[in-house]
Amino acid sequence: MHSQTNTTLRTEGLSKQWGAFKANSDVSLTFTPGSRHALIGPNGAGKTTFINLLTGAFSPTSGKVFFGDEDITGLAQHQRVKRGMTRTFQINTLFSELTVLESVILAISERCGMHFVWYKTVANQKNVIDEAMALLATLKLDNEVNSITRNLPYGKQRLMEIALALATKPKILLLDEPAAGIPSAESQELFEVISQLPRDVTVVFIEHDMGLVFRFAERITVLVGGKVLTEGTPEEVSADPRVKEVYLGEAEHA
Repeated sequence: MHSQTNTTLRTEGLSKQWGAFKANSDVSLTFTPGSRHALIGPNGAGKTTFINLLTGAFSPTSGKVFFGDEDITGLAQHQRVKRGMTRTFQINTLFSELTVLESVILAISERCGMHFVWYKTVANQKNVIDEAMALLATLKLDNEVNSITRNLPYGKQRLMEIALALATKPKILLLDEPAAGIPSAESQELFEVISQLPRDVTVVFIEHDMGLVFRFAERITVLVGGKVLTEGTPEEVSADPRVKEVYLGEAEHA
């Protein structure tokens, strides 16, 4: 068992190809413990494919994924979750009719292997409720505990997805455009909350809003055409003329 401090996620030569189309080519990246790491790049750069390879949703054509020292390339998605890698999942029909508190209690109970216990019995277990309340407070959802999940404003629903992901006690949280479709004031608030997550959680996120990326990321990897163009601190990446060139065309049409 690896301690939290030396657990990193890294890839070696990760590639994914469909026929002649190369979605990712030879991507080798390391995500350090506790970092806030953004993946950016123009549309079609292979960002979501890369996240799908990390989580096991896709199998790579070649290359490997390591969690700490363990090669997890062949592991199924649920096995990766058990090791501590979680991706935000859309609120599905199971959770939409429950209150915010009930949803998080259910997710925590699932993690603890108590999903076979009748729900009412689980709800009476104080430690699960306390953990759920503490988690909701972290995400500033403590005023919504009795709201029905599907009635939440969109920005709060995205926070709720993060709450459900955090209920699995991840070491690595993967966020694919968490602010998509949220008004800018709310997305700012969402990222404030994400940035304040405990440092024992490594956060890897895809985001199109460069303002959010450069404000909240500590490291940035730029993907173009499925390959790593460059990686570095926000200062290094923003000063890189190749990055400006990639985004210039988009900026001119924005």
